[in-house]
Amino acid sequence: MSVASHPAPQTKLNSLGFAKPESETRVVVAMSGGVDSSVVAAMLAEEGYDVIGVTLQLYDHGAALAKSGACCAGIDIHDARRVAEEMGFPHYVLDYENIFKDAVIDEFADSYLGGATPVPCIRCNERVKFKDLLATARDLDADCMATGHYIQRMMGAEGPELHSAADANRDQSYFLFSTTPEQLEYLRFPLGHLPSKDATRALAEKYGLKVANKPDSQDICFVPNGDYAAVIEKLRPGAAEPGEIVDMNGNVLGEHTGVIHYTIGQRRGLGIGGLADPLYVVKLDVDNKLVVVGPKEALATRIVPLAEINWLGDEPFEATPERRIAVRVRSTRAPREAILRSTGPTTGEVELLTPEEGVSPGQACVFYDPEGSRIFGGGWIVKG
Repeated sequence: MSVASHPAPQTKLNSLGFAKPESETRVVVAMSGGVDSSVVAAMLAEEGYDVIGVTLQLYDHGAALAKSGACCAGIDIHDARRVAEEMGFPHYVLDYENIFKDAVIDEFADSYLGGATPVPCIRCNERVKFKDLLATARDLDADCMATGHYIQRMMGAEGPELHSAADANRDQSYFLFSTTPEQLEYLRFPLGHLPSKDATRALAEKYGLKVANKPDSQDICFVPNGDYAAVIEKLRPGAAEPGEIVDMNGNVLGEHTGVIHYTIGQRRGLGIGGLADPLYVVKLDVDNKLVVVGPKEALATRIVPLAEINWLGDEPFEATPERRIAVRVRSTRAPREAILRSTGPTTGEVELLTPEEGVSPGQACVFYDPEGSRIFGGGWIVKG
């Protein structure tokens, strides 16, 4: 006698991808005090999730208290706390100052002094938010951690994939390339599918959040006015030692007040006028205190060496010696066609099909699917 087999009842997944009621799904929301993460927290609270808000105090406020332009100042902690009170979920402030200094600020200073142009926001995501904060979320028995980043997490054949945000103008994939597959399992990005920032602000209005019209942060949180050099001088006294500005043949053209005041590709403010053709900073020789300048074509780079590669493809990075991909070598530039070659488990080189100007050590090189929105990770640009 055969017994008819009944299909198991379909378990519906909630919006965060869990097969259980929202009220039984705990989510830690990383809250910076800005409109994006506030909307995420309010939206999930309204949907009925068990929300816990966490804000990181990353550096000594001091003068920053009165300043709302950067992400982690005192006013932002106040704003995050107020959202939590209004929406009725618990909120904690964690003091991560020492971790942040060791993991982010010190390296920023050292790499800047080494003639590189660092991107500390990536290191902060990698070493603080998606590491220590993520561990804290697990300690709080959260099922996942949500952030206000504009990027998408989509389920693929091999598990969760990272994809660019629906709004190309807000896409933050450049700053999140070092997210590991294990972190991606645990992270959620509820704003990545929204068509624009206006849609986020409309949601903030809908939830009655007072941060609805709060301006976006423009600066690195510990570099208040975008004045990198002043921060470096404070962190590394004596760093701004004067030296010579030379051309590519070593001829002295002028003097400078410290290598830290210059970046690769810079044209203005060199103080060497009266020349027939414009000159650009093409190299920073920190050891000899030289700023090397040359014509614009000297900035063009075709081969970009990479280290600390984080690979998010389905097959192992070294499985394919050469791949056609698209890459972004600066956060403000559109992806360009390139060939990626592996030279080790976490090292490789990118050959740009069209040479790019101003490729600088210390910046990230992020890998994209040339045919779609998927992000395949990326690496850090090193000196060739």
